[in-house]
Amino acid sequence: MLVVLLTAGTVNAQTMTKELTPEEKRVIIDKGTERPFTGKYYDFKEAGTYLCKRCGAPLYRSEDKFDSGCGWPSFDDEIPGAVKRSLDADGRRTEISCARCGAHLGHVFTGEGFTTKNTRHCVNSISMEFVPARSVKDMQQKTAEAIFAGGCFWGVEHMMQKQPGVISVVSGYIGGTVDNPTYEQVCTKKTGHAEAVKVTYDPAKVSYETLARLFFEIHDPTQTDGQGPDLGPQYRSEIFYLSPEQKAVAEKLIGQLKANGYDVVTKVTRATRFWPAETYHQDYYVRKGTEPYCHTYTKRF
Repeated sequence: MLVVLLTAGTVNAQTMTKELTPEEKRVIIDKGTERPFTGKYYDFKEAGTYLCKRCGAPLYRSEDKFDSGCGWPSFDDEIPGAVKRSLDADGRRTEISCARCGAHLGHVFTGEGFTTKNTRHCVNSISMEFVPARSVKDMQQKTAEAIFAGGCFWGVEHMMQKQPGVISVVSGYIGGTVDNPTYEQVCTKKTGHAEAVKVTYDPAKVSYETLARLFFEIHDPTQTDGQGPDLGPQYRSEIFYLSPEQKAVAEKLIGQLKANGYDVVTKVTRATRFWPAETYHQDYYVRKGTEPYCHTYTKRF
């Protein structure tokens, strides 16, 4: 079953994957192609958002869709950070896949001149689901987001996922100077990124302050550029706020911890673009069936 959650005018997906039909598997997993002019979204003009069929992650917006005459849905832009590009097995074309789960979408072409962006994402309809704009508008106020960095994102993700009211947690990178960084690039300590998690939550069930308190109690906010044996600036303690209200909460909690004798080094920084990490980093401890090696709960408030 696909669970879709909408926030801040976009669409977010709960961490789960959909069971695929044989034909969906042929395209999405085995990287096949549906026949041209047969897909349900080829000649489709409704306003809304297109999601990954497999995991529900947001991929494209209707305002970026255009008719290229190629026989497949065409988009000249993607939702930031949603689509991964890689060299196709044929060694010539550029494959596009869901950055969240790796589902095969199709191919991207440039230099054709169809639109001013000079880009065409040629996508299989069967690789996508569609959410009408009305649904987005009706639901966008029902969820909120928070971004925390506190050491290896595997552990922070795992601990945050256990909090009631949390809808999804995505591991990724933020705060650096390189677009769409890879794990290997971040590990060089030269990109400026921190390993972080983006938490989507239901404000009716859990507050930002509760999540921020939990953040300070599942990692050591007094350790500089590291967490346990994981050392380096990418493992720093940092809260990336998305609103003045989040900033005020973070600074208030740091003040309380310092008053309690903790030498807190956690930075509070305005959020920049969050880049989802590679698929193999997502839900790491859930898939492995173990617990984090450097993240445990310690009551500090």
